[in-house]
Amino acid sequence: MFDRTTTGVLLVLSVTQLIGWGTIGLPAIVGTQVAVDLHMNISAVFAGTSVLYVAMGLCAPSLGRAFVQFGAPHVMMVGTVVAALGFGVLSVSHKPAFYFAGWMILGMAGSATLTTGAYIMLNEVAGRSAKSAIGALMLVTGLSSSIFWPTTSLLAALAGWRGTCVIYAATMIVVCLPLYAWGMPRRKRIEDEGARATIRTNAPRVPKSTFYLMVSAIALNAFVTFGLGAVMIELLKAEGLSPSEAVAFGSMLGVVQVSARAIDFLGRGRWDGITTGLVAAAALLVAMLILMISGGSYRTVAIFILLCGAGSGTLIVARATILLVFYDKLEFAKATSRIALPLNLASAVSPPLLADLLVRFGSHGLLGLVALCSCGMFLLLALLGRRRPGIATVAVR
Repeated sequence: MFDRTTTGVLLVLSVTQLIGWGTIGLPAIVGTQVAVDLHMNISAVFAGTSVLYVAMGLCAPSLGRAFVQFGAPHVMMVGTVVAALGFGVLSVSHKPAFYFAGWMILGMAGSATLTTGAYIMLNEVAGRSAKSAIGALMLVTGLSSSIFWPTTSLLAALAGWRGTCVIYAATMIVVCLPLYAWGMPRRKRIEDEGARATIRTNAPRVPKSTFYLMVSAIALNAFVTFGLGAVMIELLKAEGLSPSEAVAFGSMLGVVQVSARAIDFLGRGRWDGITTGLVAAAALLVAMLILMISGGSYRTVAIFILLCGAGSGTLIVARATILLVFYDKLEFAKATSRIALPLNLASAVSPPLLADLLVRFGSHGLLGLVALCSCGMFLLLALLGRRRPGIATVAVR
């Protein structure tokens, strides 16, 4: 399905993205240890990841030009070194200020190495197969927590949370950096301004209103998917399930999400990001309404998990591929970097906001807001669908 170059890039990114996303899931396993050691409450410990997402969003727009000028591999190599520094700062932090500084550094690194850089790289090498290549990568990265939660637990038991940070810093240098340095093809810097003008002339200009529609849809997408994933266990408890039952049902969510990504991948590019997003938003809306109306019986919860997992899993695919409908290779990198700011800000605020909503108004308040967001996404994507370019998707020419 993919040529040799794309397959090689996919293999490299599969390893590095698994490591990148898996290692920053550290607080989920060692949060209690960190809280005791640094004299912080557990919510403050988890706020470290919110700092990471905010830093990723703030840094991403300024990296857009670097991705275009130097190519994704060079930017990702620098980001990997910065990530190692971030884990190093975490390992020696003895005060909350240093702890949050470590997460800020990791956020700066993440803007260069996590997701945005990977998608830009795949768009550069995969051409018409970019959507399928991104879908294939998502199948792998969806397993990051399944692989790294037990890994982090084992390392923390052997070396403590600080030792685990040191090991992860070393992993960035020993594993990820060489893979980016020698496992990725190099793209020549575009210096000919005439060539730039030709590329821009051939690519349809995307109106600002269309860009803002994409920003709004993608930000709502991130708000829903990140927020639901963070509060799912507490939501199921609020529906009357015991803690063990909530964990059991909640664990099914990731499996369904990966399965949904696999179905989209097997579609071999038949559906663009807009079509995928429309179906996903509708599935998510139905899931919220079913749980609101029918209550928390085992059968209802199982149907909810199935629809919610399918909807949120394919929404993640849509979020990554909507831009491919409108942008060519050169503009894709810039647009991806610009959209990363609202995307990461939405990701940062959604877990605490939904958690607070759940505490104040119960499960129906949370489900109602997510249903409303799903309606908003569907409307925005429907409007974008009416603005599709009249020719084949320009982003993957």
